[in-house]
Amino acid sequence: MTRLVQLMAGAEHGGAEAFFTRLAVALQRAGQDQRVAIRPYPARVAALQAAGIAPVEAPFRGGVFDFATRRRLRRLVADYRPRIVLTWMNRATSLCPRGDFVHVARLGGYYELKHYRRCDHLIANTRGIAAYLTSHGWRAERVHYLPNFPTVAAPGTPPLADRRPDAPLALALGRLHRSKGFDVLIEALARVPGVHLWLAGEGPERAALERQARKLGLEPRVRFLGWREDAPALLAACDLLVVPSRSEPLGNSIVEAWAAQRPVIATETAGPNELIRSGETGLLVPVEDAETLALTLSRVADDRALRQRLAAAGHARYRAEFSEARVVAAYQALFAKVAA
Repeated sequence: MTRLVQLMAGAEHGGAEAFFTRLAVALQRAGQDQRVAIRPYPARVAALQAAGIAPVEAPFRGGVFDFATRRRLRRLVADYRPRIVLTWMNRATSLCPRGDFVHVARLGGYYELKHYRRCDHLIANTRGIAAYLTSHGWRAERVHYLPNFPTVAAPGTPPLADRRPDAPLALALGRLHRSKGFDVLIEALARVPGVHLWLAGEGPERAALERQARKLGLEPRVRFLGWREDAPALLAACDLLVVPSRSEPLGNSIVEAWAAQRPVIATETAGPNELIRSGETGLLVPVEDAETLALTLSRVADDRALRQRLAAAGHARYRAEFSEARVVAAYQALFAKVAA
């Protein structure tokens, strides 16, 4: 088995950070010989430890004066002698020490490529990002498309029971940042009486979004749930997922909704455009168009047959391309290929 080190310098919460944890745990279950280095966020440390992974903790401050991180990573590489080092996003990639290993970096967005000059291979989690890399001079044989897999509910997990049974419930997930377009969703919700919204996430726009909901008289219909780690349970409780982003390179929550057999409405941004065939596996609406979003939200909320048809097609796509078993097998196949 190929010896693997993974370096993650991400924030406490975020889509890439959550997938890093899922992948590390899944690889451990699959028998991968690995070590990981992360920032010392207690929840992430605990999740890795529960899977039998003892993470190396480092500050990952970045910059030329981050001596503590550089020293710990050099020691990790020297002691463990990995065949592959997999770095996640810009900072971890920039801080990766040199050594006798294959350096693979994983990108979840359209990042500045100056951070990746010393890498041997790049992983893109969408075909669009892979095309972006090759268009900027990376040889196709060094660029690899590997999608994410979502968290799925364990068999027998009861759905959350704290929703109104007589009102359609929409769910939105993600960091509360302007790029996610949650303000447009709240504006749209004001035009769709009767539909309720759960907004699961944390971030700098929370106070502004709460003020907007109060100003529009939506407090009885909008719940701010904070950051949640139980997306499958939230999806099981809702009727549909809405992804109203202004910019969305992937859209992990779309695949999560497909796994949970829930229909999706999303904006015509890069990730959703790649994932969704509008009218078949979901519905796409223009960016920052609250009126069209409201009309589409009302249509889906009122039409149970439409919800079932979209959910079934999305679930079939999930099973074909985005299951944990398929994605983990693809990662391990890539590790074997580049290590050789």
